[in-house]
Amino acid sequence: MRPASLRASLLSWSTTLLFVAGVLGLGGCRAPTQEGPDPTVVATVNGESLSRADFEQELARELATTEGPEPTPEEVEPFKRALVDTLVKRMLLLQAAKQNNIAVTPEEVDRGVLRLSGDYPAGNFNEVLAAGQLSMAELRAREASRLTIEKLFTHHVYSRVAVTEEELRAYYAAHEADFQEPEEVHAAQMVVKGLDEARRLQAQLKAGKKFSDLARRYSLSADAKVGGDLGFFPRGQMPPAFDEVVFKLGVGQVSDVVSTEYGYHLFKVLDRRPPRKRELAEVRSKVEGRLLETKRAQAQETFEKELRDKAQVVVNEATLQTIRGRPVPQAAK
Repeated sequence: MRPASLRASLLSWSTTLLFVAGVLGLGGCRAPTQEGPDPTVVATVNGESLSRADFEQELARELATTEGPEPTPEEVEPFKRALVDTLVKRMLLLQAAKQNNIAVTPEEVDRGVLRLSGDYPAGNFNEVLAAGQLSMAELRAREASRLTIEKLFTHHVYSRVAVTEEELRAYYAAHEADFQEPEEVHAAQMVVKGLDEARRLQAQLKAGKKFSDLARRYSLSADAKVGGDLGFFPRGQMPPAFDEVVFKLGVGQVSDVVSTEYGYHLFKVLDRRPPRKRELAEVRSKVEGRLLETKRAQAQETFEKELRDKAQVVVNEATLQTIRGRPVPQAAK
């Protein structure tokens, strides 16, 4: 090849290389295109994603429990916001449980699912799952999450809560009305259909027959098998006609015949209790339970707020705004 031709060839080749390098160089130096939020993600919680598919599924189940026509986008909005808060909170709690090495066993999940199914008649549980568009695997996952969070609260929140003697006494003093017991009467009854029969029974009582024996033999009410014994009761627990009579009788006294919608009655007062205030020793466990419930709720709220304050939570508003309540069909993979 002649020198001139060689120089021309090299020049041409260099130009090509420079062009390619220039294109690549420009591509490498150009500022990266700012990508928008991932449309398949509704939120991220400490780097963990809440997918749109999962969110829409939960939202659809939530809306399925509402009555009336299909809600408008405006009506769906508060459901979406509440659901985002709920799912973000659950993610934070499960993350905290993982950090504290809290987990549940398959056996614990089995027992939890068994308790849930026990609330329904045999065979109906699967129908309930189907109506809620929930598979058994999804139910087990939900129960595992619930039990995990429950363990987290028990071991890392509630265990730090206690009630002092001073708090017990202060609560008792501030809620005296809660521990006042009204007057109570211990009474028995017998009820028959006709007035004449009631009069005959009244005559037998006056002749010395035992009230309980006659009630067992003749009374039509369910308490006949226990001699008509109604136990202790305050005013307002029984029908007004009962109160009107028994609270005027002395212990051991038998009423005249009383007519009600149930039939003809005879009542006997067996004992009475005057109104009184229950002592702290009697209600200690009840008071402690109330205080513990309140303090645990407060401790849980504080714990959840601390998790949220420290967390990096990003809600994808653009994706959330496009969700209207019905899941978008997922493209086949």
